[in-house]
Amino acid sequence: RFNPRRDLLLQSLFFLSSLGCMSVLVASLKFGSRNVPPAFRNRVAPIVTTFHKQQPTTILRSTTIGNSSTKRPIIMSSGNGNENRARIVSREELEACGKRLRSGELVAFPTETVYGLGCHALDPDAVRKVFQAKERPFTDPLIVHVTSTEAAMNLWDRQQDEGAAALVALTKRFWPGPLTLVAKAAPHVPPILMANTGFVACRSPSHPLARALIDEAKVPIAAPSANKFGHVSPTRAQHVYDDLKDENVWIVDAPSVCSVGVESTVAKLTIGGSNGDGVVTVLRQGAISTDDIETCLIQAGLHDSYRVEKNTERAVKEHVATVAPGQTIRHYSPNIASFMVSPELYGRTALSPQEQQALSTTIVLDFGGRIVGWKEYCLAYRDLSATGNSTEAASAVFESLRWAEQVPQGTRILFPELAGGNKSSDDALALALKDRLTRAASGEAIRSLV
Repeated sequence: RFNPRRDLLLQSLFFLSSLGCMSVLVASLKFGSRNVPPAFRNRVAPIVTTFHKQQPTTILRSTTIGNSSTKRPIIMSSGNGNENRARIVSREELEACGKRLRSGELVAFPTETVYGLGCHALDPDAVRKVFQAKERPFTDPLIVHVTSTEAAMNLWDRQQDEGAAALVALTKRFWPGPLTLVAKAAPHVPPILMANTGFVACRSPSHPLARALIDEAKVPIAAPSANKFGHVSPTRAQHVYDDLKDENVWIVDAPSVCSVGVESTVAKLTIGGSNGDGVVTVLRQGAISTDDIETCLIQAGLHDSYRVEKNTERAVKEHVATVAPGQTIRHYSPNIASFMVSPELYGRTALSPQEQQALSTTIVLDFGGRIVGWKEYCLAYRDLSATGNSTEAASAVFESLRWAEQVPQGTRILFPELAGGNKSSDDALALALKDRLTRAASGEAIRSLV
């Protein structure tokens, strides 16, 4: 029967849909409006909501991390109901998690470095879901997690026989453990996984839950850190949930924080350098040092065929494709302003009233007591390692950055600018700590408190 009011509303519905404004109408129907008759709302709202949830939406999302705001187009997954929200699961559900990964869904899991956001590495659609959930640019590749050298060799190009000896030597020495190796990819590796560079990164984690999950999945697992892109890396299940609670992801709980606490060392292997030899380039500093890699190649009798180079201090823009993750200057960043403190300010305890006022809303993350004199003035204080132990500090740095950004009334975080070290094994984590804090501060150091 003809009903002018109802028909007008139906016409409005289709008009709003054509303009991409369905979400506004859904909100009106769901939460009520004085201009929408109750009978219409009750009958049409479920239909409209169902239709709306089936439509993937492309939006320009503004993400504020650290000291800057970036906007990039994100393809949002369809629907955001409770069935698509993250949930924390126990280790008893690893078999179900493995099945979930094989079916193309996401599972976050602990490693000895940080939590990873895992997917089926050879399923391009599953890989795309990781980029969507993290809001990560496709120029930043993912690391594939395996449990054996053989599994990695199946992902690397078998035609590069000259590089096989070095890859075998390095994996035999450092796997399972915090070393990622990048080499030319086999033809079946999805380009989206490796930022279309043709090089794929592989690692074998040592954490027992990570290895058990890979075995249950029965497929290689691609996994970057399980957080929003550019934010502080997660070392607990709760950290993952805080960042990804609105995403369709299962999070495997672990009884303690990740032991190493910072991401793996990344080294790229290339054949045929400028002198015709092989080159191993360290692109990201972790617990394995450049010296460790050199020593391994020497012991394997490969020191005449390969030279080891270091390129860990470079910074690239987000739109530049790389073969290794963690190369942008703004990375691992808290959601409030963060700065390094220049060494010239160390030891200053006689502070002006203006400096004391500035510190009253500042959280200080110290290392080795370098700026402990500010403890009585700042809003909150924590030392990553009072004794200056880099292993202790590395295992605590991401946990502490996440703690600092949540201190009420905090307006900024300050931490010491750490000096560069040499390439010896003892300094590997010190260099990794320096790298993470430098990128957390977007490379900015202050020389004045006001």
